Amino acid sequence: MANIKSQIKRNKQNEKAHARNKADRSEIKTLTKEAEAAVGTDEAEAKVDAAIKRIDMAAQKGVLHKNTAARQKSRLAKSLTTEST
Repeated sequence: MANIKSQIKRNKQNEKAHARNKADRSEIKTLTKEAEAAVGTDEAEAKVDAAIKRIDMAAQKGVLHKNTAARQKSRLAKSLTTEST
């Protein structure tokens, strides 16, 4: 355990950020799974759009690396187009 006051505060901040980031990543995984499951149905495009929007927001906040976000979005879009053809 840290003895220095600034490090104690920093540890608390890190715990809060970790919890926030974990929740964001979990939500992205859930939305991605829902979108992939919906491929081929009427609501597929809406679910893919929702997942892509959430991925963009996470990348903007720094939760995801921009290239990771781009890769995930690309795979979602590809799954939507390949199933609809």
